[in-house]
Amino acid sequence: MTIITAKEAIDKIIKKARVHLYKPIQIAEILYRDRTQKDIVLNDLATYRTASRKWRDIICLQFLGRTSTSSARYQDDLFNKNAIPPNILILLGKENRNKNGIVEAYIYQCFLERFSQLSSALNYSKQHTTEHFKLTEFINLFWEEPGLKRSIDKIYEIVVYSLFSAIIEALELKIEVSFNPNQKSILTEFDDFTKQIIGLDSNTPSFLTSAKIYRVGITNAADRGLDMWANFGLAIQIKHLSLSEDLASNIVSSITADRIVIVCKKAEEKVITSLLNQLGWKSRIQAIVTEDDLIHWYEKAMRGKHKKLLGNKIINSINNEIQLEFPATKHQEFMEFYQQRNYHKLSDNFWI
Repeated sequence: MTIITAKEAIDKIIKKARVHLYKPIQIAEILYRDRTQKDIVLNDLATYRTASRKWRDIICLQFLGRTSTSSARYQDDLFNKNAIPPNILILLGKENRNKNGIVEAYIYQCFLERFSQLSSALNYSKQHTTEHFKLTEFINLFWEEPGLKRSIDKIYEIVVYSLFSAIIEALELKIEVSFNPNQKSILTEFDDFTKQIIGLDSNTPSFLTSAKIYRVGITNAADRGLDMWANFGLAIQIKHLSLSEDLASNIVSSITADRIVIVCKKAEEKVITSLLNQLGWKSRIQAIVTEDDLIHWYEKAMRGKHKKLLGNKIINSINNEIQLEFPATKHQEFMEFYQQRNYHKLSDNFWI
């Protein structure tokens, strides 16, 4: 094992990391602690495995406004033998101490570069009006930038959610909630339950509510199966991959909803036909939407008959969801942090 091998391991987790770089930051903070506090032992994982999450979270909250929501087990994968195990950390620690925090600085340089790439890509939706916004151009900004490919699934979620929610809202869809009059005795007996949980009671036997669609939330892809759901029965799973029978099978088996919409990059007619003809699947898979469908619908929404009603609503939604999903790094504050740790005193090409 050499320092070159150790650097390759760091580069690997940076390349695989999503925009937020939680795992690389955790490594940087372990090395910072080892260099400055000297109260951990790098060959003893127990001295930093759990504590290092807190050190990482302090940095993430300061510059990202959030922390990792992944399971403890997933977070601990960082120290597996195919990531950054103690024997690699020992090498990195020695290099880092001998060169005044050079490994820490390298990781934080990568963090800054990743967010510079992200800002450039995300500005597309702010700078383009409905007349010039093109879905393929927007998505390709993420496909073509190596540092952003890991976040392409989130971009797919955002563009799907923004389109679907805008059209549903524009349609002014309503849902009626009511009960079977023959079951009024149950309503009477559980009046406190139905009033609190459902919104029905003897005086309110039914009500109308607006149809809505929701994103499940901002979580790591490893922790979830469902991407979006609607209060009128739809469950939506989004994949930035081509649909195969195995992929569709995994989706359907992991979601218990009766009406599933699959959104994917592309799907062959043979796959769709096969899926819909399988016993019990035809009733569960309501639709398979491809990227071509999304491009077609975006074109109509941005430049079609109802562009004034839909276009700006979709772009505003994209911008709002982006701000929630991808925090804007506080550049000036980050540079102050960078200088406080004296990383700026190291050479520009400091760790080759």
